[in-house]
Amino acid sequence: MNRFTIQLDEIKAAYAAEPNPTLEVRLDRIARIEKMIAANEEKICKALIADFGVRHPVETRLAECQMIYQACKYTRKHLKEWMKPDQRETPFHMGASQAWVESQSLGVVGILSPWNYPVQLALIPAIAAFAAGNRVWLKPSERSLRTSGFIASLIQEYFHPTEFCVTTGGPEVAEQFAALPFNHLFFTGSGAIGKKVMRAAAENLTPVTLELGGTTPVIIDKSAKLEDAAASIVYGKLLNGGQTCIAPDYVLLEPSIQEAFVKELQAAAQIQFSKPEELTGPIDGRQLEYWQHLVSDALDRGAKVIPLLNNPGAGARPFEPIALINVPQEARVLHEEIFGPILPIVTIPDTSAAIAYVNNKPNPLALYWFGKDKKNMKRVLDETRSGGVTVNDTLLHIAIEDLPFGGIGPSGMGSYHGKAGFDTFSHQKSILEVRGFLGLSFLKGTITARPPYGKMTEWLLRYLN
Repeated sequence: MNRFTIQLDEIKAAYAAEPNPTLEVRLDRIARIEKMIAANEEKICKALIADFGVRHPVETRLAECQMIYQACKYTRKHLKEWMKPDQRETPFHMGASQAWVESQSLGVVGILSPWNYPVQLALIPAIAAFAAGNRVWLKPSERSLRTSGFIASLIQEYFHPTEFCVTTGGPEVAEQFAALPFNHLFFTGSGAIGKKVMRAAAENLTPVTLELGGTTPVIIDKSAKLEDAAASIVYGKLLNGGQTCIAPDYVLLEPSIQEAFVKELQAAAQIQFSKPEELTGPIDGRQLEYWQHLVSDALDRGAKVIPLLNNPGAGARPFEPIALINVPQEARVLHEEIFGPILPIVTIPDTSAAIAYVNNKPNPLALYWFGKDKKNMKRVLDETRSGGVTVNDTLLHIAIEDLPFGGIGPSGMGSYHGKAGFDTFSHQKSILEVRGFLGLSFLKGTITARPPYGKMTEWLLRYLN
């Protein structure tokens, strides 16, 4: 028995002593997360700057802190209603019997969080798990070393370790963590690691939620206003230096509008991200090297680089954001999640071709469509499969707490945010209380179906038909 097994047993024992925490207890745990972030916003911003090299505090406050505040606020508003039993219909022949579904906590939830948004992607699942009445054990990413360490110290300050436990460490620790017999395991990260997590969880038949990624398409209809589309795409692509799981990975458009779109893209990038201190850097040298390899591979195959900024940072930025045109289909950049400030542009003849192109790839976590043609929009929504969609902008569907967030197929399984998160970390227990008609035992429950079979059973069969 290793130290992790002992630790999990202690948390499970604490849960067993309080398996059905009250609304007040759940709200208190959520409030402590909110208080923890509010009291340490400035320090969190500094930790993230230390990890990324460049990350503007406003970007951190928008993409990390505000997302957490929003989740806390929405959960606080709706949790009482979510916890109520859900009455269900019973057939007439069951008399006055009552049926309902109760949402029960699962136990101890394990969370493996990533490095790209190391605060909100660690704590928003925890908020949902607490809302559902569970205990939480977090393993944050080692690539965002400083931020993960700081968040770990804060959690230890605000929570008892049997309530909200946190363990830091590298891949070996993550492997041991994923193999623990949690009541639910929540993972955000790459598909390759997601497969390892799922295999480890399978040994204990631990249910998993996998928030993965994939290559996110942008379809620009010929009816779109290119200036608006370009501004939205630049923001979605360059926020956090492109290190966002739902950042646009490639753009599909008709050849006749490519040149105009590229000009609008450059203009939008210049307006939004010309200041070196406002474009987040790569998390580490490994990420920078990956971007460089993607570009080299595309260039070797005949692609053309289009700089998005006309005032390179003169060494202030380790990597200048670019678009790529004339990209051959075999280029790595069209098949891998980029996670960086590189935007391939692919020309297609029409909407049908765009749909076919998207459907020829694994189902993405997100899809973006720009245009005014409602018929084409409906075709794309109906004929493609993706985790979520934003129409005429990027990223924003993740910011709506009432929308489930999650992938489909290779981009993930399960969802969270709002009620979806509460349901993910709850067991929906079906309950039937059997009663007779008017309090009498006549026709109560299974009485009419029991042997010896006679006229009453025949009547029941005719009634059920």
